[in-house]
Amino acid sequence: MAQRPPGNGGPEEGTPEYEWLYGSKGSARSDDATRMVPTQDQPPETRVMPAQPQPAQTRPAGSSGRPPGGRGTPPAAPPPKRSRSRPRLPRFRFGFLKLLLLLWLVFMIAVPIWAWSKIDKVDAEPTAGDRPDDQPGTNYLIVGSDKADDLTKDQQKALGTGPRGGTNTDTIIVLHTGSGPDTKMSIPRDTLTEVPGHGTQMINSAFALGGGEPPLLVATVEQLTGIHIDHYVELGFGSVINTVDALGGIEICPKTAMDDPKARLKIKKGCQEVDGETALAYSRSRYVSALGDLDRVGRQGEVIGALGSAAKSPWTFLNPVRYWRLSDASANAIRIDKEMGPLALGRFALAMSGESRTCTMPNLSAPSDPNRIIADPERAPAVFEAIIADDVVPANVCTPTGRPKQ
Repeated sequence: MAQRPPGNGGPEEGTPEYEWLYGSKGSARSDDATRMVPTQDQPPETRVMPAQPQPAQTRPAGSSGRPPGGRGTPPAAPPPKRSRSRPRLPRFRFGFLKLLLLLWLVFMIAVPIWAWSKIDKVDAEPTAGDRPDDQPGTNYLIVGSDKADDLTKDQQKALGTGPRGGTNTDTIIVLHTGSGPDTKMSIPRDTLTEVPGHGTQMINSAFALGGGEPPLLVATVEQLTGIHIDHYVELGFGSVINTVDALGGIEICPKTAMDDPKARLKIKKGCQEVDGETALAYSRSRYVSALGDLDRVGRQGEVIGALGSAAKSPWTFLNPVRYWRLSDASANAIRIDKEMGPLALGRFALAMSGESRTCTMPNLSAPSDPNRIIADPERAPAVFEAIIADDVVPANVCTPTGRPKQ
């Protein structure tokens, strides 16, 4: 094959730069088939750009976050979420409050149980005479004795009484609870009546004749009124003093100034806060008023009402010291009948502190002795029969002194 002449536009033979392209004349190099062809840069428009990571909220479900084909820079991992831990201080406070509430409830239940174990229980069922049949409602006989064995030496000195005091009763009250309003009926201590086995006596002597025990007094009250007595509650001097002091005092409202040396009492007119000794002296005084013992009965009712109002105050149950002192004072100066259970005593306490109709047994001066009284034969039965029937006591016979309304 003839050689190509120079100048025809092809490379000269033997020029190494172009042999790889044109080869030797008339022949092909054996290694052309295996020679690598250098790659050319791709145009910018054909370059594959690395995939940008999509925001988490816009990625389609099932996407791995990588571009197709596995190419591109993997997306950066999202920043770790901060754990939200609850503050411990509020939780601690809440747990402490629950513990405090639990302890308060235990205290409120445990104190009455403890006080109940300290109360003196006595046999009050009469052994003499025929008793009235059971009646609707519940009748409590409340007795305020002048025993002084529950007083401190300083209190005995202040009140002018001995270590034992007497065995008479300054206060005799029948409390009736039932379907209607509660009723408190006071029986004046100077009431002349028949004492079973002892003839006609002042009613308060039945307590002394019975040796300072309740059966004979209960029998005398039942015979006088026809009211069946279900339970017996006796309060001593100390019960008034210590209970009033445990409550921080009570309010009394004497209508006149009172100066009674025998009762160790000297107070001004008008409403005022008094301590336990003054409250007791106020309820015992009977020598500076026109009606004597009848006026004293009214003051006794006033003191009992003030005690009830103070005892049922919310502060009594919110203040553990006051609650403890009140329970302790009451337990140390009260005697009840053996048949009275905790529930009956609780109902008694609620009745004493609640609203009630307060009366004194309708009475007249005794014909034989103007300083003594007797039950009014015309008006007293209306009060007795209303209590027996668990009915409302008529207002016209329910008066503070037991005398007719003027």
